[in-house]
Amino acid sequence: MRRGIASNFSQHQLENYRDLLFVLFQKEFKVRYKGKFLGYLWSIASPLSFALVYYIAFSGIMRVAVEGYPLILVSGLFPWQWFQNSVGSAPNLFVGNASLIKKLNFPRNILSLSTILNHMVHFLLSLPVILLFMVIYGKSPTLAWVYGLPLMMAIQLCTVYGLSLVLATLNLFLRDIERLTQIVMTFVFYFTPIIFTADMIPEQYQPLIPANPAAPLMINWRNLFLHGYLDGHYLLISAGYAVAFLALGTVVYRKLSWKFAEVL
Repeated sequence: MRRGIASNFSQHQLENYRDLLFVLFQKEFKVRYKGKFLGYLWSIASPLSFALVYYIAFSGIMRVAVEGYPLILVSGLFPWQWFQNSVGSAPNLFVGNASLIKKLNFPRNILSLSTILNHMVHFLLSLPVILLFMVIYGKSPTLAWVYGLPLMMAIQLCTVYGLSLVLATLNLFLRDIERLTQIVMTFVFYFTPIIFTADMIPEQYQPLIPANPAAPLMINWRNLFLHGYLDGHYLLISAGYAVAFLALGTVVYRKLSWKFAEVL
């Protein structure tokens, strides 16, 4: 009898959390486009504008000859936008929702998950743009997309969710985390094969690629889009980072979440 009551209560809780997650996701999605006439175009404008700037700088001014460079840029910048937006906005997640956290009793990590899912959907909405560039440069999706896209999305989702929990939680106690995150993300961007390809990295520095958690992810996104395959070595490294960050984020959040009300 008790087991049945506990089971029903747990199921009811899960349904409530699912509904709350949907409401938060819907709210963020609406806020992002509220009052913006161009709507969807703004979600792709930023990476496209950066792609144009880098193309002019490297191909036009510095005369770096890279075949299909616009496609290379787009295939790297759109996955990076999801990664950067998720991690970059993480420190302010709990601080920015202080009033909601104080008034309602709910798992605070749902705030992080709803934000990341929002960025993930915008990444999915950018896929037609990548496909357009692929068509322009004579490439097309392969069967590897069928398993590659869900697999890569799951790995990146776990990675950024874990990082988000760590940063959002720690920023409540150390408010410098937000500024530090911005600086670190700038370094990560330029040390990740996004505006350049992995084979452009000098041979003596190739073994250092796995030391950057974002690098194996971005390399495989580009491999999937441009060449229709996933590098098993980098895939395992990315999966390892995903598990590690997810575990770390969960531990940090559970250890400190009970103090949220005191510091907000």
